[in-house]
Amino acid sequence: MERAEPQLSSSLGRITISTGAIGQIVSQTASRCYGVVEIGGGARAKVGRLLPRSRGVHGISVSGDGDSVSLDLHVVVEHGLNLAEVAATIRSQVQYEVERLTGLRVAAVDVHILDVRQSA
Repeated sequence: MERAEPQLSSSLGRITISTGAIGQIVSQTASRCYGVVEIGGGARAKVGRLLPRSRGVHGISVSGDGDSVSLDLHVVVEHGLNLAEVAATIRSQVQYEVERLTGLRVAAVDVHILDVRQSA
C-alpha cells in the first residue's frame, strides 16, 4: 500500500512534499539539538551523516495525512542528561522547523530514546 505524500493546496495549485524531504529536515534539526548523539541508533547512523532509505532517513518515519504530518524519531542521547528534557527539546524544535519550512501542520512528534551513551 503506497502512502500519500503530504500536500498543500491553494486556488493556484497543489504542492506535494516528499516524506524524504521532510525526513531530511527532521534529521538535520534533531542532530543540532543538545544531547543527541545519534539518530537511528545504528552504528552507521552517526549524527551529521544522513542515510537514504526508501522511506526517508534512517531512524525517522514520516506519515502524511493531507496537510499534516506525524513524525517518529529514534535517537541516542548523551549519558547524564535529563532524557525528558532532551526529548521535549527535540519535539519542540522539530515541530517548529518542519512547520516553518514546509507550511504543513505537525500533528505529532514521537521521540523514541533507544539508548544513552557517552559522545565521542
